[in-house]
Amino acid sequence: MFRGAFAIWRRDMLVLRRSILSELVAVVAYPMTIYLAFGIGMKGYIGLVDGVPYSLFIAPGLITMTAVNAAYSESTWSLWFHRKVQFTIESYRVTPISVSEIVIAKIMSGFSHGLVKGLAVGLVIFAITPFRFSPLHLLAYLAFLIPGSALFSCAGVICGTVMDKPETIGKVEAVFIMPLIFMSGLFFPLSSYPANVIPWVRALPTTALFEGARQALVSGVFPVGSALQVAITAMLTFGAGVWIFRLKMSE
Repeated sequence: MFRGAFAIWRRDMLVLRRSILSELVAVVAYPMTIYLAFGIGMKGYIGLVDGVPYSLFIAPGLITMTAVNAAYSESTWSLWFHRKVQFTIESYRVTPISVSEIVIAKIMSGFSHGLVKGLAVGLVIFAITPFRFSPLHLLAYLAFLIPGSALFSCAGVICGTVMDKPETIGKVEAVFIMPLIFMSGLFFPLSSYPANVIPWVRALPTTALFEGARQALVSGVFPVGSALQVAITAMLTFGAGVWIFRLKMSE
C-alpha cells in the first residue's frame, strides 16, 4: 500500500539532496544568530533561568524550532507548489498511486526535512558552544522532536491543501505558527506569564512540545503527560490532514 508513498517521498529526498548544502546554510544561520545574540551576548545580563545558564535554557528550543519550522514550511510550500504551479499532484493522480499515499508521502517529506535540519542545527550548536548533554537524554528528547515534527508537517499539509494564494500561507505562518512557537516559552520560562494566563498557555500542544523537549534534553526528565499531549495532537492532525486532502482531491 505504501509503495507509492515511498516513491514520492524518495523523489522529494532526491530534490533535497541536490540542494542540501545551500538549504542547511540558510537553515542554520537564523537559529545560530539568535543563539549568539541571546545565548552568548545576553547570558551575562540574564544569568540563570530555571536553575540553568540562559544559553543552555534556549538551546533545545532553537533546535526544536528549526525542526518544526522546516517540517511546516516544506509540507506547506511543497504541496502548494506541486498543486498550483507544477501540477505534480495531478501527474501523481494518473499513476496507480492513491490519494492517501500522496498525502502520506508529503507528510513524510516534511517530517524528514524537519528532522534533518533540526539535527544539523543541534550538531552546530554542540560543536561550537559548551552546550552538552547526556546521550541518554537524547532518546527522551527525540520522543518529543519526532512527533512534534510530524505534527507541524501535518499542519503544513492542511495549509498547503486548503490555501490557494501564497500570501495567505505567509499570513498564517506570521499570525499563528510563529506566535504559537514563541508563546511556548522558547526564550523565557512560563512562570513569567501572569498566573491566570499560564493554564491557557500550558494547554497548547506547542508548550508541551517545547517545555517537554527542554526538560528531556537538559535535565533528563521525561514528562509523560506532555509527551502524550504532543503525540495525540500529532495523530489527530494526521487524520485531519489526510481527510482534508482527500476531500480536496475529490472536488
